[in-house]
Amino acid sequence: MFAKDIGIDLGTANVLIYVKGQGIVLNEPSVVAIDSETKKPLAVGREARDMLGRTPGTVHAIRPMKDGVIADFEVTEVMLNHFIKKINGKGFLSRPRILICCPSNITQVEKNAIKDAAERTGAKKVFLEEEPKVAAVGAGLDISAPRGSMVIDVGGGTTDVAVLSLGGIVNSASIKIAGNVFDNDIAKYIKDKYKLLIGDRTAEEIKLEIGTVYPTEKKEKMDVRGRDLVTGLPHTITITSDEVEEALRESIYIIVNTAKNVLEQTPPELSADIIDKGIVVTGGGALIKGFDELLAHELKVPVFVAESPLTCVAEGTGILLDNIHLIDK
Repeated sequence: MFAKDIGIDLGTANVLIYVKGQGIVLNEPSVVAIDSETKKPLAVGREARDMLGRTPGTVHAIRPMKDGVIADFEVTEVMLNHFIKKINGKGFLSRPRILICCPSNITQVEKNAIKDAAERTGAKKVFLEEEPKVAAVGAGLDISAPRGSMVIDVGGGTTDVAVLSLGGIVNSASIKIAGNVFDNDIAKYIKDKYKLLIGDRTAEEIKLEIGTVYPTEKKEKMDVRGRDLVTGLPHTITITSDEVEEALRESIYIIVNTAKNVLEQTPPELSADIIDKGIVVTGGGALIKGFDELLAHELKVPVFVAESPLTCVAEGTGILLDNIHLIDK
């Protein structure tokens, strides 16, 4: 059995792995549970995520990726090793070539850290590509043509906004406001307004179920359980989609203004192309209700959500692996 070419979307919230010829073979949370006494990993991925906020004192559930870059090198290596073994990615005769995605505008030191972590899992060769470019390819955009394409990739740790043409990034911005910040905004809003303490997972459930960023006629409600800060006892409240919109407003407008800044710095010919073709939104943040409508309203340009926003980057790595000459510079 020969080694496989592997594409990895190393996200702050989830890791997706694409194997050439097989498609996406793994989609697991980027979480590792560590025993703080022995420093040994106890669980990785979905099992570890189930432990978040529910572990005894000696067990810590860690997210080794922060804002799209490696925050804990050793734990990231453990996580990558586990996932590559799980998909049996190391061939018996040779080592795999790995294409790994990173946010645009990260430093060379951060790029080297990502590359080192992948190399230490036994890769023969590691390629790095910028996430918005790979997301655009995965969303079906033809970025090799001399025409402007614009993509907004809202992940877990970072939001990348990029204008692409002739296979490269013409203009881009990367900000550390994305899905995880939205969860924190919701938890903070509930704590300030209702004096109720909720965990990250509950905040994420609220975002996914009734989260909206553009006021609509349809008002949704959800019961939320947490710990009352006044009495210290478990308590339930009801929160509405309008309140979630209010909680997320500030962060969402930072993303909108970042997209405006990128558009303002785009050459006029490419701007004309973007008005024709519109903007494609990818990443988990694209699934928040009303996000495309809000962007279209604010940017005055058509906005489309990619067909499968959560897997765009992983699918893009697959397309690039088939055309490895495009990245093997």
